[in-house]
Amino acid sequence: MGCAISGLAAKAEFGERTTEDAAAAAHPREDQIQMIKESWKVIRDDIAKVGIIMFVRLFETHPECKNVFFLFRDVEDLERLRSSRELRAHGLRVMSFIEKSVARLDQLERLEALALELGKGHYHYNAPPKYYSYVGAEFICAVQPILKERWTPELEEAWKTLFQYVTTLMKRGYLEESNRQRQLALSPKERPDKRNTAL
Repeated sequence: MGCAISGLAAKAEFGERTTEDAAAAAHPREDQIQMIKESWKVIRDDIAKVGIIMFVRLFETHPECKNVFFLFRDVEDLERLRSSRELRAHGLRVMSFIEKSVARLDQLERLEALALELGKGHYHYNAPPKYYSYVGAEFICAVQPILKERWTPELEEAWKTLFQYVTTLMKRGYLEESNRQRQLALSPKERPDKRNTAL
């Protein structure tokens, strides 16, 4: 649909990464942080619109993602989705997370905690990590027309870096919660971290 990184390109830019790659995901540099913050001031005025565009595009380019969303699973008419209050509300929640991430760019410990918690929450929503990176690609496609001439290859790279950093943390949070739940499901005798102290 017109954006260079949608569809298959999104998989190459933001797609599945090896564990080694994920561990090496760097946070944005200082110059990138400033670019992101400046562009966010413009994007913020259209967050509801960006949220809807982002998810409609996500469902167009990756229809399998709808399976994660109970409310949208059976909706075939994308035009109906554009006017969905539920989709608008979810888009606003995601945009709120992006806004919090931008606000914490100078406080990486707080940003890391935020992203890890979101990843843990997504475990309980049954939203696997393979979908996280698609959202960044669709966000970038949605904001390009809003930023117009302000959009540059450097700004695109800054946003990609932020999304790669955050999705790496979310994936880690998801895996931590998955492992924790697996441990909880084991009987006390089977848990490797618990010693049987009974006499």
